[in-house]
Amino acid sequence: MSTRSRRERRDQPAWAHYPDHRLLDVRLCDLGLGIEGTPVEGLVRRLYGELAGQGLPLRPHCWISLEWFSPDGVPGIALPFYLMHPRLKALHWRFIGEVEGGNARELMQILRHEAGHAIDTAWRLRRRRAWRETFGPASQPYPMTYRPRPGSRRYVQYLGGWYAQAHPAEDFAETFAVWLTPGSDWRNRYRGWPALAKLECVDRLMAEIRGQRPPVRSQRQVEPLSDMRQTLGQHYADLLRGERGPNPRALDTALRRLFVAAEGRRRGSSAISLLRRETPALTRRIAVRLDVSDYLVREVIAMVIGRCRALGLRIRGSRREALPRAERLIANQVGRTMRQRGPRLSL
Repeated sequence: MSTRSRRERRDQPAWAHYPDHRLLDVRLCDLGLGIEGTPVEGLVRRLYGELAGQGLPLRPHCWISLEWFSPDGVPGIALPFYLMHPRLKALHWRFIGEVEGGNARELMQILRHEAGHAIDTAWRLRRRRAWRETFGPASQPYPMTYRPRPGSRRYVQYLGGWYAQAHPAEDFAETFAVWLTPGSDWRNRYRGWPALAKLECVDRLMAEIRGQRPPVRSQRQVEPLSDMRQTLGQHYADLLRGERGPNPRALDTALRRLFVAAEGRRRGSSAISLLRRETPALTRRIAVRLDVSDYLVREVIAMVIGRCRALGLRIRGSRREALPRAERLIANQVGRTMRQRGPRLSL
């Protein structure tokens, strides 16, 4: 090991070298995380530069919490803790099967989206007639799920999953993100789309507030990680259990009945490869059958893939036989999740 490698290892927090079972016993508040010195810091500064380039004086303050959000009444952005260290990103991937904002491009996209919420809050834009007439009433309840219309040109397409269609506040944040993105050429990209009127509305609103001091300037941090006494293990148990998804023990039992452990088996296809290949088709069929959003079905499939990876599962029998059984299992888990969770307000 080189001198530099030894020095970098010494600079890491002690928990970075723990095995998973020991890391899961660490409390969230004891991780000692900060944004400074991480790759995230540079991307936050890039966001500030983009806002400054548009003449917008707001620099949304950022803090670390459990997930992405920009709370009502606070023009700031909460960032998920797992983005602050590669060891935590790996752990999150193991349990959830995805890392939201896991690369620079996706992280910048989400930062711009959340900055849209912060701008909306800071200048109380949703109270203005132009905002309401263009995007709809922000007081509209968030739906438990939504079924997007992929072919609609009334909304911009930014984060994926047609998220602008979820709620007027998300429509504004997505439209703002497109408007803010350097080189987006939104006038040409959305020429002929009804969504262009929304982009032009954002452009006019930003011209109105450009250089003005925002009336809402709270620096409060909502649900900061430093206040959270639960362990990482308890956090992920909550994510996989009642609050946000299926019961992990019941799911593992069902998966072991459906598939077979790879140990001692050199033949047979990976369960992960089957599910990944069939995700688009499974998502469409299950979303239509259960009348739920594509987002929710993909979320459950990603979690199922994560458990298949952790358990090392392979297909029992042929792909043709395994696929309908897998579809029934996923549909059952989606239904279970729907009964357990309330509206999803992330992003």
